[in-house]
Parts: sequence; structure tokens; C-alpha cells
Amino acid sequence: MDKINIKRHSINDTFKILGEIPQSEGLHIYNTKEEFFESPFSYPFRSESYTVLLVHSGEVTMQFNLAKYHLETDDMVFISPHNIISILEIKNSVVMMGVSFTLNFALENSINKNEMDAFDFFASKSVPHLKLKSDEVSHIKMLIELLHKKNTQINPFHGKELLTHSFNLLMYELASIYRESNSDVKVKMTRKEELTSKFFKLLEENFITERKVKFYSDALFMTAGHLSKILKEVSGKTTGELIDTAIITEARILLSNPSLSIAQIAEELNFSDQSFFGKFFKKHMKLSPSEYRKKR
Repeated sequence: MDKINIKRHSINDTFKILGEIPQSEGLHIYNTKEEFFESPFSYPFRSESYTVLLVHSGEVTMQFNLAKYHLETDDMVFISPHNIISILEIKNSVVMMGVSFTLNFALENSINKNEMDAFDFFASKSVPHLKLKSDEVSHIKMLIELLHKKNTQINPFHGKELLTHSFNLLMYELASIYRESNSDVKVKMTRKEELTSKFFKLLEENFITERKVKFYSDALFMTAGHLSKILKEVSGKTTGELIDTAIITEARILLSNPSLSIAQIAEELNFSDQSFFGKFFKKHMKLSPSEYRKKR
């Protein structure tokens, strides 16, 4: 049986589909003002990059993992690589602007190497969604257009520095808007919150193949009991519960694709057979995979 994967697109993959010529390594600014009347992506996918997406005009309904978002003019979302993206509906037509970058680009071009606060809105397990004010929109559009120019028309004199500073200026401006809209969110994470964030990153990268608590506690240099205690305190769930939640979330997303058989999904999720997958799923969802699919 062929292994079925949710497609994973690099920056170049994504913008090639959109008819764009690749820009610099690890950074692409989408600023064409092209109208879309239907989705250019007919399937769910993951992007290997981080993306800031601004709706310039029109309406679009998107799904990130299992959460739906109806986006209108002046709405902005911050999309991370762990999100599975589906474009469900475009109403009339939509024009979007976007900035996509890899983690390597952000690290290499961060002005302060030890201070990554300007990117912490990407760490959220949900997808941060903002409605921008008119002055914020004009400012962000100006900065996106500036970054696009610096990324496509490299100046022979200090071109790298101009690109780096333009990128950081946009990121810090976005961070300021995000913090103002989420003033109750802690700016600095506690030690336990930092550990939880590291756990979620490990989980996102490994949950398909690694389901034992010991793998994660060893990777974080602590005992399994201590890790579970911290995760329970911060997230409300133990390590084992969070691992199971990640698997179930992925299973529900795959089950929403009618072209995949339950046997294919069981294999994709690294279960030994369809029966074991069915028992695991029913234990957590109170429905068998087939019953869940029919109910949807």
C-alpha cells in the first residue's frame, strides 16, 4: 500500500502554484494584488514556512487543523508550519498579501539573536487572528511593500542589511499590534511555559513515530513524572494525554478526506493495523472511525 501523506509545501512549492517566481532563500513576499475566484489549492496541505497573511479585499473561509476562520478585508492571520491549511470557500473574489519565511531565515536575520519576542505569536497552538484598524492596515501594507522591494531588488550597497532591517521592522510592528490586541497575554513565558513550548515542538515533529512518554522526557532531560506534572499544570493535560490528543487530531483531519480509506489512515498514523487504530480512535472519540466519518 502506498503511504499517504498530507502534502507539505516549501516556500517555492507554494508560490510556484501561485505562479510566482522564487525570491530570496527562505523568504517570499506575495504582493501581486491578483484576484482569486476559486482556491488555487484543492487539497489540505502543510507549509514548511511561517506565513503572515493579510486579506486586502474580499472574503475567504479557511480551515487550520480543525478550526474554521472566516476572513474578510483587513483581517490578518499568523500561520505556523504545524498547521494543516485548507481553503474552503472564496466569496466573489479575494485579494491577499502575504509574507512567508523559514525558521532558518528568521534566526539568521534576527537583529537580536537572543531575543525572539517578535515571533512569539507564531508559537500559539491556535492560529492568531486579528482585525486591523485602518491606520494599522496602511502601515503594514507599506512595510510589506518595502520588504518586497528589498527582497526582489537587492541593493549592491548594504542590500543584506536593508533586507534584514526591513524584515525585523515588519515583525516588530506585527508583534506590537498583536500584543496590543492581546494585552492580557504574558509577554515573557515562565520556565514551565518555555518547557511546555519545547514539548509541543517535539510533539509536532515526532508524534507519528514516537508515542512513549519516555522519549519526550529524555529529550527534555527530566523524568517522565516531572514532565507530566509540569504539562498538567500548564496545559491541563498529562504527557500521555497530549500525545493521544495529537494523534486523534491528525486522525480526524485525515478522516475528513473521503479519498483515504481507514486502512490507509491507520498506516499513515503508524498503527500496526486497522483494528488497533479503530480501538484507539473509539476509546477517545466514543465512535469508530467509520461512524465518525459518516457523522461528519
